[in-house]
Amino acid sequence: MSGKIRAYRRTALPAPVGHPIFAFMRWIPTLIACCLPFTAVAHPHVFIDTGLEFIVDESGNLTHVRVTWAYDEFYSLLVLEDMRLDQDGDGVLSEAEEQRLAGFDAQWVEGYNGDLVILAADQPVALSGPLEPRATTEDGRIVTTHLRKVEGDPVPAQGLSAKPYDETFYTAYEVTRPVTVTGPETCRIDRFEPDIDGELAQMQAFLLTLDADYDLEENDIPLVGERFATEIRVSCPAT
Repeated sequence: MSGKIRAYRRTALPAPVGHPIFAFMRWIPTLIACCLPFTAVAHPHVFIDTGLEFIVDESGNLTHVRVTWAYDEFYSLLVLEDMRLDQDGDGVLSEAEEQRLAGFDAQWVEGYNGDLVILAADQPVALSGPLEPRATTEDGRIVTTHLRKVEGDPVPAQGLSAKPYDETFYTAYEVTRPVTVTGPETCRIDRFEPDIDGELAQMQAFLLTLDADYDLEENDIPLVGERFATEIRVSCPAT
């Protein structure tokens, strides 16, 4: 369970109809039905549209990553109601309300990676916890940002790979908001989408190999989040 929203995971949250990932999630019940009587399959309860800003210095090294999370409408409603915000129901927060909301998802448990994995030369990049948390609402949806600092040795931006995902797939991330590089103009962004159909087929094949009495919860539900994650690659070739 991801640390950032542990306090609000009190009930299974349905996917909001119309959300871009909903078209994918509608196949999960079919997949489960084909493989009954298995007790559980990892599936998302919270849906987040994600944006990333890679901040690069004059030497071409990554110094910070700014992360944007836009929560689905239903989850946003639960949080706002729980925190007694937007009492007039107009979907717009006052400045004081935004200050109260800021950081609600930045209380991370020790060891939580922020559902973001960045690799440089195939090695994980060490990042700080969330800095400068901010929050607002857009059309009734909570939108938050936080900054993460690169720790340790300098990390060249050239060849970076980034994937936002929750390995347990409790939270589904879709990279629909802007992904940018602040720094050298020569940097570019490429994105690689997961093979949803292929991954679903592999999951179904795995489930069909199990005995009907196999308890997925008792024997650890497979960690499938990365398999459904969009990969972002940063290229900053020398000029």
